[in-house]
Amino acid sequence: MKKFLTDVADLFIFTANFFVKFFRPPYEISEISRHILVLGLNSLFLISTSALIIGMVMSIQLTPTLEQFGAETLIPNMVAISIIREIGPVLTALVCAGKLGSAIGAEIGSMKVSEQIDAMAVTGVDHYSFLVVTRVVATTVAVPILTIYSVAISLLGSFIAINLTSSISLNLFFSRAFEYMHLYDVIPSIFKSLLFGFTIGIVGCFYGYNTTKGTAGVGKAAHTSVVSASLLIFFIDMLAAEISHLIIP
Repeated sequence: MKKFLTDVADLFIFTANFFVKFFRPPYEISEISRHILVLGLNSLFLISTSALIIGMVMSIQLTPTLEQFGAETLIPNMVAISIIREIGPVLTALVCAGKLGSAIGAEIGSMKVSEQIDAMAVTGVDHYSFLVVTRVVATTVAVPILTIYSVAISLLGSFIAINLTSSISLNLFFSRAFEYMHLYDVIPSIFKSLLFGFTIGIVGCFYGYNTTKGTAGVGKAAHTSVVSASLLIFFIDMLAAEISHLIIP
């Protein structure tokens, strides 16, 4: 318990330092852009595969039940609302926690144990801004973009699954999918995705920065980054759901 509370306090201080450095120039725009591109491409295949399968499975599972009540026309809308509100953001965040969180923790951890961070400090480089701020901003931007992509692929998977047993045009499918969609279905998801991306970046950087015990510590930092980020994603998702239900009638 003492170690847990110490880690929470250290993470809070680490996060507060991020916001201090974030508003202080120089702004590493080119480095942020590079990380967004690299981190996004690294997760693209796994997100595409997972999202496509989830969309197909949801449609396949819903079809027999709704057909009993003659409500099979509601399948596109039910799938769309479920994916946009909950499944899309959480699925994307968990995939990114596994891919990006571990990569960030291992990369910064390797730099820590090989004393590259100390070398940057000696040369006068603001290593926190260059290593941490750029990666956290990149994940905060990349995860919402990947979530939008994941939702689109999931809906495509749903469309393919429905056409395996019946015939529906793409225009009609998307018309039904967004027939009862409202703005308050979308805004909480975007907000959650931003928080998920920030959490993945800050947790990965935190454990990478606090790596010890050589190469074994690098592996531990990567593993702990994934586990901690995944747990925080579920916790943030629960809080966001409660808050959205209180705010949105």
